[in-house]
Amino acid sequence: MTNPGAKDPMHGVTLEAIINALVARYGWDEMARRININCFKSDPSVKSSLKFLRRTPWARAEVEALYIESLNDTDAEPEPPKDSPWANWKKREG
Repeated sequence: MTNPGAKDPMHGVTLEAIINALVARYGWDEMARRININCFKSDPSVKSSLKFLRRTPWARAEVEALYIESLNDTDAEPEPPKDSPWANWKKREG
């Protein structure tokens, strides 16, 4: 017997978990660049994003697609958000 959700990356993942994962990976600025919605641009928060995405199916679909894309892009190391203290850190080669 197989687990029905085993191949579905969205199985058991809440919208809040998706938003938190995307913010951790990309930051609000990059999310706003990739998905043009005001809740990512103007005073972004998880709470305001949840409220908007729960009542806007097209935007939720885009966020879910970005989440799935981020899962498939495991080879690329994520860029730290621009407001991260590590954003300008570079490895020294020598």
